[in-house]
Amino acid sequence: MGSCPLCIFYLMFLMFIIMSCNHNPAPSKKLLHSTHGDTNLVIPNRKLLFHGSCTNRDISIFQSKDITSGIPQYIVQIVNTCVHGCLPWDIHLHCGWFASARMVNPRTFKRVMYDDCLVNGGKPLKTGQTIRFTYSNSFMYPLAFKSAKFC
Repeated sequence: MGSCPLCIFYLMFLMFIIMSCNHNPAPSKKLLHSTHGDTNLVIPNRKLLFHGSCTNRDISIFQSKDITSGIPQYIVQIVNTCVHGCLPWDIHLHCGWFASARMVNPRTFKRVMYDDCLVNGGKPLKTGQTIRFTYSNSFMYPLAFKSAKFC
C-alpha cells in the first residue's frame, strides 16, 4: 500500500507544532530526525525564547519524494517558525551539487556554488512563511541549514 507524501508531510508538521507548544524552558540542542520511507525530516527541539530573537533553529527543512513515473520528483518546503524577533534573510543551505531535470525558479532556490544554495533570492522569510519547490533527480539531495542573517 502506497503512502501519500503530502499526508506524511502534514502529519510530521503537526508533530512539529505539538512539540513547539511544549513550553519547557530548559534549552536543548538535540535534533529530532525522523525518516519515514522516502521522507526525511529534521526538527529542532524548541526552547522558549524569552529574549525574542530568531536563530537557525527556527528554519525547518522538510523534504519528501513525490509519487510520479519517470524521473523521481522531490518536494522541498523551507519554513520560518520564529514568532518573535528579526526575520531571517540571506538564507543558505548545504546542497552539494544540487541540480534538477525540472526547472526550479532561481528566485525560490538557486545553487550559487558547490554546497551553497540561496533560498528566496536572499530576501527575508516572513514568520510562518513557507518556500516550496519541486525538483527532479535520480536521488534526493541532502539539504541542511548552512547560514542566515538575523538583523
